[in-house]
Amino acid sequence: MIFERKMYLQRLINGRGNGMVKIITGVRRCGKSFLLFNLFRNWLLENGTPSDHILSLALDEQRNKKLLNPDTLLDYIDAHIIRDGQTTYLLLDEIQLVKDFIGVMISLMHEANVEVYVSGSNSRFLSSDVVTEFRGRGWEIRLHPLSFAEYYTQIGGDKMSALRSYYVYGGLPQVALMAYEEEKQQFLKNLYELTYLRDIINRNRILNDEGLRQIIQVLASSIGSGTNVQRIANTFNSKEHVAIKPMTIQKYLGHLEDAFIIQQALRYNIKGRKYIGTETKYYFEDLGVRNAILNFRQSDEFSHIMENVLYNELRHRGYSVDVGQVEIWAQNSQGTYARKNLEIDFVINKADKRIYIQSAYRLPDKEKIDQEQKSLLNVPDSFKKIIITDEYHPSHYNEMGVYIMGLFDFLLNPDSLNV
Repeated sequence: MIFERKMYLQRLINGRGNGMVKIITGVRRCGKSFLLFNLFRNWLLENGTPSDHILSLALDEQRNKKLLNPDTLLDYIDAHIIRDGQTTYLLLDEIQLVKDFIGVMISLMHEANVEVYVSGSNSRFLSSDVVTEFRGRGWEIRLHPLSFAEYYTQIGGDKMSALRSYYVYGGLPQVALMAYEEEKQQFLKNLYELTYLRDIINRNRILNDEGLRQIIQVLASSIGSGTNVQRIANTFNSKEHVAIKPMTIQKYLGHLEDAFIIQQALRYNIKGRKYIGTETKYYFEDLGVRNAILNFRQSDEFSHIMENVLYNELRHRGYSVDVGQVEIWAQNSQGTYARKNLEIDFVINKADKRIYIQSAYRLPDKEKIDQEQKSLLNVPDSFKKIIITDEYHPSHYNEMGVYIMGLFDFLLNPDSLNV
């Protein structure tokens, strides 16, 4: 069984000839090497590229350890490029392991008739310093774990059963292909402890590894909840946790984002058209990893998990995602009016398109619908407003102009937001 990753493959294909280094990023085990060395390489061969014009190097393999020296790597590449006027494709996996890899990538850009594709498991080479070095010469293809549509296309079966499994074990391709639950759980636990966590600790020289573990657990147990550095610090001060300063917490959160373990959605004041720095929301790149962090104790929190799935799907489709806030005047029990902030789960943007989305696990009655759409109806513009719910019922516009969309309609149709 092969997950074809068609959208990402097409991005690699489209990047040919754009004059930039194509940089594939993403969390470990999400399929970067397979995309580069199997799917893309096979496409090149099937479309007429001679095999001796494709140079593939996995730089994390022991046999290639000597190539981690930048001069040795460049000499090796020079010796294997066939300069006959045809394009040579360099496919370099785990490029960040090479010393001065930025210099290597810039040097390769000066080669005529050479297309450079590289991958890496952390975003160090996409930091502001590197962006300055490249000055628009690097093109990122961000690879995410399997979307539910990618997952279900291969796994098949009952949709709800497939979704529940996806909620628990996430979308890492290797996990999706495992037959037994025990095997999936053990793999995810080992992946978190022995690969993700160890890599973050070693790369960033973290001494307080227990504090880092506890921060990750706090985030995993509260996905979809607003928080900030000070609030996390207060949690550690009020409970039996390792004491951690706010500045250290901020650094740890940055390390987790660099490793693609978590992503954040900033809070955005819709009427004021500005970001609010008071708090943010964090979501996990893969729910299987999130559940493994919690030893699968909170894998049945479907409302929060569904929200995380929606966030990941929106990012997968290329949207920027914020948390919306709308300020209204509301009457309290004493009959006086006061300002009240209403939340919109997702404010998504792509080019000139904007959509407001609420995640509602269930819509059992009109009262619940009114509650979910109240914030949407107080948005002072005419952009599309959608409530996505985990129920089997036809998607439709209601009498208030809000589009009610079933979860499967959203997840399994890539054009579902074009309603």
